[in-house]
Amino acid sequence: MFSRERNFNEWHLCGFGDAPAFLFASLESTHSLMKARASAGEIVPGTLIVADTQTAGRGRHERTWASPAGKNLYFNILIPLEGIPLASAPQITQVASLTFAEVFRDLQESSNAQGLGNTAIGKVTVKWPNDILCGKSKFCGILAELVYIKRTVIPAKAGISTNIPPAPAISMGVGINVNSDPADYAHLGRAVTTLRDICGQSVNREKLLQSLIASLERAIGQFRAFGIRPWVAAWKKMDQFIGARGTIVVNNRCTDDNRDGGNGVQKKAGRIADMRDDGSLLFECDDGTTETVYSADLEI
Repeated sequence: MFSRERNFNEWHLCGFGDAPAFLFASLESTHSLMKARASAGEIVPGTLIVADTQTAGRGRHERTWASPAGKNLYFNILIPLEGIPLASAPQITQVASLTFAEVFRDLQESSNAQGLGNTAIGKVTVKWPNDILCGKSKFCGILAELVYIKRTVIPAKAGISTNIPPAPAISMGVGINVNSDPADYAHLGRAVTTLRDICGQSVNREKLLQSLIASLERAIGQFRAFGIRPWVAAWKKMDQFIGARGTIVVNNRCTDDNRDGGNGVQKKAGRIADMRDDGSLLFECDDGTTETVYSADLEI
């Protein structure tokens, strides 16, 4: 995983079930391209799209995701939902975050065993709903959206044609700070962690992505069979924030400039009580109420 990587255009990748992978030196957004191609019926479930850089990368609530070239990973995977109820689809991001965090933690432990890891930076962990952090610094973001894949029309028989309904899928966009430098994020005005910082050495992005996709495909199969409950149990073992104080932020009009205030922002401070069996958060507010939170940002 720490070997010298090949040129980006030489990477050997595939999606789920040997679905194709498409590599682009530069894109506005892997997420936007995946959505457009799925809607047009130009790709199959399991397809992987990877960019070496993005010019308009976005995270949650349309926030800008910095995408320096040749250093990080920016990709989308089209996850089929056969056998998964639509109501359970949002839980896939939690499955993905835990799966990826386990891969990253293995890298961290391997580097520490070599005496190269930055032990002062803290451990890789997960933060509800799907953030991956080291210490309290986020280095991997996941954005998922329900899309519908247009399917081929069955040829007409005796003058009658049959339209096949579009197939639902999750377009999961992932951005990972792998080998980038602090200078790449100076414009953000805050410290940013990378895998290279965590491991004390550069990471082969091709091999890392191969491992992430293979691990996620296995995890989705297990989720399809057993649901979210086993993942919640594993999450609680890795999570470092249950029992800590935090703030729930709901912002339906969130932008880069309007994250913490303005119209549409609701904040509640309190204590993170637990993660429920359905993946939602149990939050004890300072006003004495207890809320079950299904969608929000959690500030620690």
